[in-house]
Amino acid sequence: MMQSAASRTRLDGPLTSDALTHFDRTGWVPVPGFFSAAEISEISGWIDELLARPEVPGTHWVYHQPSLLDPGRRLVQRIENFCPHHAGLDTLARRSRLHRATEQVLDGPVFLFKEKINFKEPGGAGFELHQDQQAGWSRYAPLFVTVMVCIDPATIENGCLEMADGLPRLDRLIADEWRPVNDTEAAEFAMSPIPTQPGDVAFFDSFIPHASKANLSADQRRLLFFTYNNQIHGDRRDHYHTDKRASFPPDIERASGAEYKFRV
Repeated sequence: MMQSAASRTRLDGPLTSDALTHFDRTGWVPVPGFFSAAEISEISGWIDELLARPEVPGTHWVYHQPSLLDPGRRLVQRIENFCPHHAGLDTLARRSRLHRATEQVLDGPVFLFKEKINFKEPGGAGFELHQDQQAGWSRYAPLFVTVMVCIDPATIENGCLEMADGLPRLDRLIADEWRPVNDTEAAEFAMSPIPTQPGDVAFFDSFIPHASKANLSADQRRLLFFTYNNQIHGDRRDHYHTDKRASFPPDIERASGAEYKFRV
């Protein structure tokens, strides 16, 4: 007999009580080996499919950046809003062990809020220290959880994720919206690199500060991210994407001569 979402206990899922306790205490938890090599190979193939598709207005969103190693070359920085356009990735996000694990973390049914693939090819820039909630997310829900899925080895050399270390779990912004966390605001904690291998995942909430450095190595570093909110706060996905398309559209939809600036 199928269990309803309402009747499940928090421990009915792939994450252990120790993992959930770690998340509740710190705002994040690493889960090595969540996916098998065969599963990651399939997911990697799906990402290759997306990358090979033409960029067409109204489909998945592709963003580019100049290479730090070869400024004349344009790199794919990330792809967003792809679940409506790829059945395999949509199933992974909404109807899988990963989805159930996120329900455990948020202690209830969840809605998918947004998704992205950060490619960070050789020459790809890093991301400055920030809290996800700084990107105006409080207008949609008071808390989100993101799960990162490691597709390629993520190392210190190619710009793995870095997490704030030594903080009690935060429930507030430590910096203003729409700008990175500055050195004064970051003085109370250290940053720890989180190297990961294909198949590893990490869950983190929208208040823990995190960052990553540029990839100046010869190895690509693809990380897949799904972000969720508890269903008690409503399905905010369409509202978010309408707002983002207006302020920071994918490259193919940008007006000629207009200037768009990514902030956090």
